[in-house]
Amino acid sequence: MLIRKAPIAGLTENDVTPKRLYMNRRKIMAAGGAVALTAACSGPQPDAEAQSAARAGAGEPLSFRETAYTVSDGELTPYDAVTGYNNFYEFGVGKSDPARFADAMTTDPWSVEISGHAERTGVFGLEDIIDFNALEERIYRLRCVEAWSMVIPWIGVPLSTILEQFRPTSDARYVAFETYLNRDEMRGVRFPVLDWPYREGLRMDEAMHPLTIMAVGLYGEVLPNQNGAPMRLVVPWKYGFKSIKSISRIRFVAEEPETSWKQSAPREYGFYSNVNPNRSHPRWSQSSERVIGAGPFTRRDTEMFNGYDEVAPLYAGMDLNEDY
Repeated sequence: MLIRKAPIAGLTENDVTPKRLYMNRRKIMAAGGAVALTAACSGPQPDAEAQSAARAGAGEPLSFRETAYTVSDGELTPYDAVTGYNNFYEFGVGKSDPARFADAMTTDPWSVEISGHAERTGVFGLEDIIDFNALEERIYRLRCVEAWSMVIPWIGVPLSTILEQFRPTSDARYVAFETYLNRDEMRGVRFPVLDWPYREGLRMDEAMHPLTIMAVGLYGEVLPNQNGAPMRLVVPWKYGFKSIKSISRIRFVAEEPETSWKQSAPREYGFYSNVNPNRSHPRWSQSSERVIGAGPFTRRDTEMFNGYDEVAPLYAGMDLNEDY
């Protein structure tokens, strides 16, 4: 089990030490400014953790409420690994391409089109969708289908609080999402890697589950472009490609929506995409994962639903090897 619901004061020092470092970011900056980091995908030493804290302070800070959502094992992935090792094919297929090229994406102002089976639809600004006075921190593990994982302190709000604003009708059985698309700003979409724009979706009960959040920040700061600015899903019990980035459209639909990776390679990527160590990808095992930022040989066993056992009732009676 990865999620703890205990009071924050009940966490151990081992749980919160990395957070203590990054929460000192303003003091670090006042003392001497942010420290530039070299690329970090190796195991962090204490000095490297302090440098990661300083680097996190270089962005725009967010005010948020601390919660007891945290993982029970593993330290936070260093900031430079979180922001420098990404999948965001709109900027290239290399893991470093998003960090190199995503600055070209315009994220302010930002609008989102809401449509489908809801009483309230239209085009809304970011501040009309996200209550920035209700942000909270949740430390979740992001598990990628390529068999690697990160532990990230996300800042956001429950997705349910966003969807409820638009009063979906009883016909809304699924929620479909689309990523922003601008061929002038996104060099990767010049190539037919996928059928652009990127599309994802959730069943309504998955979207409304308390663990599902819309993130606008990480490490106490606004999301960098390469991590999905200004708003992205985080669905911690599913493989990372379900947590769609830079969302510009949300639709309430009656039928299971078409999703990009399922359309591209249905044998490899199903609609549900729940983390399942018992169902191998056709080209590799999903039984273990490489821990990014903890050294090239550090691995951990993959847990069903990424360890978030409380979502299991959503799939009662389903064959999760068939409904993958």
